[in-house]
Amino acid sequence: MTTVTETPLVELRGAGKSYGNIRALHGVDLTVRPSEVTCVLGDNGAGKSTLIKIVSGLHQHTEGEFLVDGEPVRFSSPREALDRGIATVYQDLATVPLMPVWRNFFLGSELTKGAWPLRRLDIERMKKTADEELRNMGIVLDDLEQPIGTLSGGQRQCVAIARAVHFGARVLILDEPTAALGVKQSGVVLKYIAAARDRGLGVIFITHNPHHAYLVGDHFSVLRLGTLELSADRSEVSLEELTNHMAGGAELAALKHELAQVRGVDVEELPDERDLRATAAPIPSRPSAPSHPSSPSSPEGSS
Repeated sequence: MTTVTETPLVELRGAGKSYGNIRALHGVDLTVRPSEVTCVLGDNGAGKSTLIKIVSGLHQHTEGEFLVDGEPVRFSSPREALDRGIATVYQDLATVPLMPVWRNFFLGSELTKGAWPLRRLDIERMKKTADEELRNMGIVLDDLEQPIGTLSGGQRQCVAIARAVHFGARVLILDEPTAALGVKQSGVVLKYIAAARDRGLGVIFITHNPHHAYLVGDHFSVLRLGTLELSADRSEVSLEELTNHMAGGAELAALKHELAQVRGVDVEELPDERDLRATAAPIPSRPSAPSHPSSPSSPEGSS
């Protein structure tokens, strides 16, 4: 765990974003340090996407400060953010399904050899590099020639993470990487999030699933209607408290009273808030990050 005295990789201080008269984000503080996973949670419309766009350089903040390595910045494009080591893996992964795994790994940054006009793709070096980098993340694929579209969703997420790490990411933003995955595939992705953290990266894990966040998170920030409702380290919040903030405990309590009035029963006769949230059973304390994460090609990573 990084000491709190170290300069954060990325820091937002009272940051906000307005689109005309519409304030999408207001007064948000966020700190991302090396070897930590910062989880940003929130329901639809909470402001998670706007936050991603500010940190990734797609949009500029309209209030507050945005600092990288302690230096105020105002990116004008995602390329500027990438040049400072901030990489974003979106839900669509920016891959070409019919292209081989190794081509997708170097998509847009292909290696070449030879002098002009005989310059050509250095296919062998790209294959070797892709295989080495994937193995360094614990990802073993039997055939890098297979179209990336034939991999499971969890495997594609892991390839995208390894690609970002290879190209110099110091801060990795993951946009709902487990949203469209099953339980086993989600577990595979969470292992590689932990692996990226153990390699010294600062990870911003955007999710609406508090159970997934609590498995790998070191710090939790909950957004609600564009503002920061909760900012707490792992030692300061339990899974139940995090779920309550995420689900909106006050709103659920008000809903419970309204339902009691409609049904003409006492409030005590209705299910408690935990049942109303319909969440899964709490997950035990976070396991330590694996030294050799399981391969996505194993049964856990298959669809």
